[in-house]
Amino acid sequence: MTALLLLHLVAAGAAPALVRVLDRRTFLALALVPAASFAWLLTQAPAVLDGDPVDQRVAWVPSLDLALDLRLGALQLVLALVVTGVGSVVLAYSAWYFSATDRSLWRFTSVFTAFAGAMLGLVLADNLLALYVFWELTSVTSYLLIGHNPVRSANRRAATQALLVTTLGGLAMLVGLVILGESSSYTISRLLADPPAPGALTTTAVLLVLLGALTKSAQIPFHFWLPGAMAAPTPVSAYLHAASMVKAGVYLVALLAPIAAATPGWRALTIGLGVWTMLLGGWRALRQHDIKLLLAFGTVSQLGMLTAVAGLGTTAAAQAALALLVAHALFKSALFLVVGIIDKATGTRDMHQLSGLGRRAPLLTATAVLAGASMAGLPPLLGFVAKESALAAGLDAATGGHGSVSGLGDGGDPALWGWVLTAGLTLGAMLTVAYTARFLWGALGPERTVAGDPIVTGFAAPTAIQVGPAVLAALGLLGGFAGPLLTEAFAGYVATLGGAEPEHLALWHGLTPALGLSALAVAAGLLLFAARDLVGQAQQRVPALVDAESGYTHLIRNLDRLAVETTAVAQRGSLPGHLGTILVVVILGPGLVALTALPGAQVHLWDEPGQLAIGVVVVVAALLATRARDRLQTAVLVGVTGYGVALLFLVHGAPDLALTQVLVETVSLVVLVLVLRNLPAQVPRRPLPISRSWRALLAAAAGAVTGVLLLVSASARTAAPVSQRFPQEAYDFGHGQNVVNVTLVDIRAWDTLGEISVVVAAATGVASLVFVRMRDTPARPSQRRAAAVAAAERNPLAPARRSVILETVTRLLFHVMIALSLYLVLAGHNQVGGGFAGGLTAGLALLVRYLAGGRFELDRAAPVDAGLLLGGGLAISVLAAVAPLLLGGAVLESSVLEVWLPVYADVKVVSALVFDIGVYLVVVGLALDIVRSLGGGIDAHREIDEREQEAAR
Repeated sequence: MTALLLLHLVAAGAAPALVRVLDRRTFLALALVPAASFAWLLTQAPAVLDGDPVDQRVAWVPSLDLALDLRLGALQLVLALVVTGVGSVVLAYSAWYFSATDRSLWRFTSVFTAFAGAMLGLVLADNLLALYVFWELTSVTSYLLIGHNPVRSANRRAATQALLVTTLGGLAMLVGLVILGESSSYTISRLLADPPAPGALTTTAVLLVLLGALTKSAQIPFHFWLPGAMAAPTPVSAYLHAASMVKAGVYLVALLAPIAAATPGWRALTIGLGVWTMLLGGWRALRQHDIKLLLAFGTVSQLGMLTAVAGLGTTAAAQAALALLVAHALFKSALFLVVGIIDKATGTRDMHQLSGLGRRAPLLTATAVLAGASMAGLPPLLGFVAKESALAAGLDAATGGHGSVSGLGDGGDPALWGWVLTAGLTLGAMLTVAYTARFLWGALGPERTVAGDPIVTGFAAPTAIQVGPAVLAALGLLGGFAGPLLTEAFAGYVATLGGAEPEHLALWHGLTPALGLSALAVAAGLLLFAARDLVGQAQQRVPALVDAESGYTHLIRNLDRLAVETTAVAQRGSLPGHLGTILVVVILGPGLVALTALPGAQVHLWDEPGQLAIGVVVVVAALLATRARDRLQTAVLVGVTGYGVALLFLVHGAPDLALTQVLVETVSLVVLVLVLRNLPAQVPRRPLPISRSWRALLAAAAGAVTGVLLLVSASARTAAPVSQRFPQEAYDFGHGQNVVNVTLVDIRAWDTLGEISVVVAAATGVASLVFVRMRDTPARPSQRRAAAVAAAERNPLAPARRSVILETVTRLLFHVMIALSLYLVLAGHNQVGGGFAGGLTAGLALLVRYLAGGRFELDRAAPVDAGLLLGGGLAISVLAAVAPLLLGGAVLESSVLEVWLPVYADVKVVSALVFDIGVYLVVVGLALDIVRSLGGGIDAHREIDEREQEAAR
């Protein structure tokens, strides 16, 4: 199963490159990814349906029992087949939907595939924390998909609205998941087998998780984000808002129903809000003229139906919920795709402007009629089978035949909620029939004229784009005759409810009350459609029962206003004021507490007199730096403090840290000088205000408190430090003798991976904050180098800025420094060095090359884009981190390759070296980016200014 997720990840990463080669045909290639997943799932179906779920566990942090657990049970199989099957159809459909000139296809294809993988991971996750990660990944990727066209304000607003609402519920859900995990187990299958004890804490956790489900599935009062999300392209609506993302909340309700259906408040929220959402969505759908918006409100209505049925918590309701889920995914995705074809072929979605399309598009009409009939619950479609089973489940619960439910408390009388569900389903089905008829009549009805409105009569759409929705609609028809097969498929999940076995799914159960209610709903719905003018007048007179969107708008507006006013009070733009506030809190808080424990602290001043001498130098240099008036002098004195710290590292027996500190301090000093050259040399002398005296006193107090905190914390240790085991751990598991480097690339490699990611982001920020560079250099390295050589010959460094000695020394040392940097990388696992130290050494070599020959000489030495080094280094480190998974190992697990080579004899290479090479490239890229920005970039601006001044003269 991890292979399926990795396949989606790799496909998402490769999609931009594929777009450059295949253009729109990339969608067809990417459709093979969910299609392959669908095929694999079908191969596992026999075993899963026989009660043998597929489990997989990928260890992550074994000491914390943290792992990526995946499980394919009966419920997961149904959802996974829906996600992958509809996903492959929608991707193939997109190949004809999008224009070949759409410049954002590279991003859309990648994000869409990533979303499909995240949704599949959500369904398969058997760990609460992993489920949450995939849950939020779907929120983030859906945000990008809804905002596909960022130029349109409607897309930006809808994407932000959907992200805020679903993320709010997700954060609440996270708290509930942590409570459940700590109370029982973070493994979902174990949690369901051994639920936590009933109580206020467990009830709170269940309701918090339910809040996340309700926001994701657009239940009142969070329903408004879904119609707004219709600003997204139609394939997004067909997949995210019909077959996948909005089903995540329903899936979570169904997943927890076996243990949570009897929790206090569960049925009141799921059935109460579900029925309310069903009726409100259906009522709002009857007044829509945009056929896509009509389907959106219809989706809100049917999500309410799904939530209510799944929340009942009986075996009959569980079976009906899965049947409704599959039917809805098929007919609603097909109808959305039909709307996309109509929109592309006619240029409008307004039913007042559409006329006679049914006669000109027979295949499209047949597809829409089949899918619409399933949505309305007409036989012999799957929608009818599912709707009748839902009505039967409601009646069964209402009349006392609901069976037993293992839960966490008393969730209320199932009979009462059975009647509520039955009544709501009947009214909701009536509204569904009415807006289905409105959709079909408005979109595909006979030719007609409407005064004042232009009528669109043309239609041109390739047959290929109509195949996808036709297949989905046909599956809805076949599903109506597949009742026994579906009953068997759902049986594994239904059995987890612990009640009596429900009646099987079928087209005909005789003249039952459920059939009568279904017939009543169809007749009443057709009457509503026939009286649509009267219904429209009534809707104008009836005020909105829930205007959640206005509430959301007012809430966001007030939050923005509160943020602005709070910022105006707390953030006045004074850096000394902000820093002073932080330091005062530290001094008065932990500082005073630490002072009370100071008498018991053990003070060890130094091991040898040399440490005292170095400390005195550092302190004196720091004091002189605060009094110096020359900026360059201040920079040098600050550098002395850093070199002093490096000496302390060396005296304490840490040459690796000392080397790194020296390299960091040298690079920092040179970069600081590059910045200071554009500032006045002297700090202006001003009268010493009283405020500066207070600042000096505050700084001294903060330093003293820091020293006290270090003394107290070091003396309070009661256990042996973990670092004492590092040397042996480094040799046994990291296969290296340099403890520092093994710690960075093996023991705490996750930290390093996060840090180099921050470095890449910082490098991007440095370049963008300093200025925007115009890149007019050739793309190929060979061309770039030739251009740099030519530029260096045309634009040599000014004689006044040249130093023959520096240039000569640079020519001699540059290649030696590069060779030394490579040695530090290769030898760092056992000797002093490592990727970070090697990258800094190479960065210093480039700095020296720039100082000696200027920006053209730097381009000549490094004819490569800094962004390529940064991105390539990060990619290499990430690949080195996940590569062990392909070999059955854990993330970032190191292995040793021992080979025999002539002359060299036995050679041992550790796989962590690849990770370290990535670190090396990231650091070199950062150094190159900084030198080009603060060095060559500023030089270029200065040359432009000088030319403009000469032209002005």
